Amino acid sequence: MWFELLIFIIGLAFGYFSSGKEDKMDLLKKGLLIGIVLAIIFGIIALLIGGLLIGLVGALGVFIQVVILVIIFIIGVFIGDFLEEKIKK
Repeated sequence: MWFELLIFIIGLAFGYFSSGKEDKMDLLKKGLLIGIVLAIIFGIIALLIGGLLIGLVGALGVFIQVVILVIIFIIGVFIGDFLEEKIKK
């Protein structure tokens, strides 16, 4: 819960302090790419430690968590962009 709130606040700050509108689709694509890379890395580690089933479940869990965090970050960016537009006028 606290980590998700921190990610939201970081997204809010990123959207507010970055000049202009942010490309949310590009942020989502980069986040998905990072999620895939992390899922592969941690999946291989879990595969070596615990076996095939644990490796697959671990990789899937890491990917889903990264995607959720990216979506929370993008929501923060949306709100930060909105506040930047309204406050800095």
